[in-house]
Amino acid sequence: MSDFREEEALGKVYDSRLARRLFRYLRPYRNWVIIAGLLTLPVAPLAALGPKIFEIAVDRYIVPALHHQLGVAEGVRGLGWMSLLFLATLALGFAFQYFQVRVMQRVGQDTMYDLRKEIFDHLQRLPISFYDRSPVGRLVTRVTTDVDALNDLFATGIAAMVNDAFLLLLFIFIMLEMNWRLALATFAVLPLLFLCTWIFRDKVRDANRRIRTAIARINAFLQEHISGMSVVQLFNRERKSRAQFAELNRIHMEAYKDAILAFALFYPGVEFLGVVAIIVVFWHAGLRVLRSTIEVRFKSTLVIGG
Repeated sequence: MSDFREEEALGKVYDSRLARRLFRYLRPYRNWVIIAGLLTLPVAPLAALGPKIFEIAVDRYIVPALHHQLGVAEGVRGLGWMSLLFLATLALGFAFQYFQVRVMQRVGQDTMYDLRKEIFDHLQRLPISFYDRSPVGRLVTRVTTDVDALNDLFATGIAAMVNDAFLLLLFIFIMLEMNWRLALATFAVLPLLFLCTWIFRDKVRDANRRIRTAIARINAFLQEHISGMSVVQLFNRERKSRAQFAELNRIHMEAYKDAILAFALFYPGVEFLGVVAIIVVFWHAGLRVLRSTIEVRFKSTLVIGG
């Protein structure tokens, strides 16, 4: 077993060997993972159907009814069917995502169960000398907190990545099919988005690793001082112990504040770039309209077509 201080090495971004070791615990549940992946396929089309149904409802029923091109009863009947269809897409999307979350949460819990058993079994086979030089609090952190951190990867991370990737590819295809020039104008902000994401990833990774290290140190400190409180009081070390714990707690707080700051800057930055993308689309399309290379058609929303 490697040294218990290995969590203090913060430089490595991705360890393929470690990733293979972690995903090895998914092999007994690979059929459930495949089922969760297949449940992803209908989620993205159902999410894309909502705006399309809204467009059909406005263009075929609301606008013609306002211009007396369609009877009121027929318009109300059509809007009713569109509403039912929209509710059906929402219900189906909810059902698919519900079963997907249930499956992946079960896989995540079973994986953590297997991992904790293996870690505890390994700890029981280690020599006594290992426990002489290893703080028990750190070992408890390894078995509990560190394993809990993997739950996000196994239970929600994999499914979320697959869902978002499939939905993103679908929307990119729809945008390119509608108007590839405007789609490319929208994608102009992607380099800045990738840059922000890269910086955010580095900052959050470093902050989370420092949080993990601080939690391990705090648990080790608490375990040693609570179990040895009589010795601490016997040697009148209460004041120094309080100062040491305050310093460990401060380090943990600073690491958490850095993580919070990274999130507080990243998400508004993404929203800002989204607004910039909309501005670029209107600017590019407006210039082309002024040059009469494209026309503006008013439907349920402002649609700019070639």
